[in-house]
Amino acid sequence: MGAFVGVKTSYLISRSFIRPVSPSAAVRWRPAQLRLFCSSSSPDEQKPRPSMLRHLTSKIKATGPITVAEYMREVLTNPVTGYYVKNSMLGADGDFITSPEISQMFGELVGIWIISEWMGAGRPKQLQLVELGPGKGSLAADVLRVFRQLSSVVGGASVSLHLVEVSPVLARLQADALTGSSGEEADGDEDPVYHRGRTRDGLPVSWYRRLDDVPAGFSVFVAQEFFDALPIHKFQRTDRGWREVMVDVDPEKEEQLRFVLAPSPTLASSTLIQAGERRNHVEVCAEGGAIIQQLARRITDGGGAALIADYGHDGTKTDTFRGFKGHQLHDVLSSPGSADLTADVDFSYLRKTAGGGVACLGPVSQRNFLKNMGIDARLQVLLRSCADPSVRQQLISSYDMLMNPKKMGERFHFFSLLQLSRLARPTAPNGLKLEKNKNPAPLPVAGFTELQYS
Repeated sequence: MGAFVGVKTSYLISRSFIRPVSPSAAVRWRPAQLRLFCSSSSPDEQKPRPSMLRHLTSKIKATGPITVAEYMREVLTNPVTGYYVKNSMLGADGDFITSPEISQMFGELVGIWIISEWMGAGRPKQLQLVELGPGKGSLAADVLRVFRQLSSVVGGASVSLHLVEVSPVLARLQADALTGSSGEEADGDEDPVYHRGRTRDGLPVSWYRRLDDVPAGFSVFVAQEFFDALPIHKFQRTDRGWREVMVDVDPEKEEQLRFVLAPSPTLASSTLIQAGERRNHVEVCAEGGAIIQQLARRITDGGGAALIADYGHDGTKTDTFRGFKGHQLHDVLSSPGSADLTADVDFSYLRKTAGGGVACLGPVSQRNFLKNMGIDARLQVLLRSCADPSVRQQLISSYDMLMNPKKMGERFHFFSLLQLSRLARPTAPNGLKLEKNKNPAPLPVAGFTELQYS
């Protein structure tokens, strides 16, 4: 069976793909072109923007120091001045760039992984592709292109795309990339789907603000650079026990923020520190743990899998909280709302919070995952089909960016949640004599085991 999987995966990888475009429609909704895709200046745009720093200092003066988690939540997702709400932060002109924007190979191999897991689950009739924090829609577009090219493989399934996105700016970019300008948005907030459309191939695409609102059913969840932006609590070991790191106003400079330690235990420091913790400084993403539990429950109940790709470590790092602005490191407390805030994902914490109802694989480095998925073979296919020297050089340099241990190759990791039955040893057929009477091995999981071409 392992050899078969290797042949199947290498066959899927060796196929060449073409990039997509899109139109679409829906019912009981109103056209979104005017609000979602057209921009025009108005008198309101000339008014000074509300100040995130002023908002935070007023809040702290009124109620006292706030947790780092609350600070991150306000800075990144405040509905008026939040970084993700008002900025287009991705790409060469933004504050950071992600793997799907660097190379189409990344998204194509994620698409192959999704199809491989769908096949490993017995080819269910329904397949929901769910992406958390879809960026510009590049990853989803590359995945859908793989599905289109391999329609003979997945043609028997009813496929739909579901995007969980809180940023109106990014939702516009995603809709433009995936469904064109003919999508439609909801009239009010009562509908959990706030925007919807169809790809040029007729696949339905829906946007949600919360994972809770995505319909139940067999789903493959993808989260690429999503968990690193979720709010973290920071804790410091002291002579008096664990104390939470808080954000306060500097008493000597009213327009400046600073870190302080809570004088006594907080609810978070009393409940979130794992027993036996040996580090002196710990970051805990309680919101990330809650989302992992949600994913685990959905996978257990409805079937499917989750693939997480992010900066991360396996319970070894301490202080990783940082900011990015213009592709450079930025002081996390300076000019809040103008820069991205991030912290490395603690995969050991995600594994613990997932519980025993699902199987957890990884983390494995991005370099190893993509190599196991056959990125070298994919690169050769693209190079053979390309005669333009500049494009060939771009393919090689983007491959280096993804794979080089000193760049993204060892900094990013892949982690997966699967149904327990996915890794169960298949039952040997009754009434047949098998050589040496060995039970069949479990079906390998693409990306987390070495790809076999035999």
